[in-house]
Amino acid sequence: MAVFAPGREELDVTHGDQVGCYFKQLESLDLLICNAGVTVDAPLAKMSEAQWEAAMEVNLKGAFICAREASRLMVKQRVGHIIFISSFSALQPPAGQANYAASKAALLGMMKSLARELGPRNIRVNAILPGFLETKMTKDLSPKARQASLQKHSLARWNTPASVADFVSCLHTDMVHTSGQVFNLDSRILS
Repeated sequence: MAVFAPGREELDVTHGDQVGCYFKQLESLDLLICNAGVTVDAPLAKMSEAQWEAAMEVNLKGAFICAREASRLMVKQRVGHIIFISSFSALQPPAGQANYAASKAALLGMMKSLARELGPRNIRVNAILPGFLETKMTKDLSPKARQASLQKHSLARWNTPASVADFVSCLHTDMVHTSGQVFNLDSRILS
């Protein structure tokens, strides 16, 4: 089994031609995980159009382009699985994240539509809300922001990248009859 994990330097998901060339090199594809994401937080009154577009370009357009190219290959194979990495913010967004929350919520709508569209071709589509993780995206948050996040978790701890990877593996390998679902992986309560 080969795993490809290109970074932005190798593959800019916002450029359709580049993504198309990347996928054309693949002979087969079992699983696509759309996890590219950026935050460009600002209060709405101070948010520029460039900040809005930056979140939409990477978080939504990038996922669309990658899913489109992957689905072309998967349709030919008559099997495949696409997982969108969304966010708790898609369902319970904090103030100052209108662009991020909107882009991640739109992923959930796209996931549900694609699950219906691609299901007859044996292609599953799901979404994961991994929760707050220690990643490049969260490393610069202030101690105050970290503490505020932690207080919202009923278990008083964050999820880990390793736990998310274990869930992805289980969803892909063991839950083969599951499609069109959203999985929240931390201990914040969805209301």
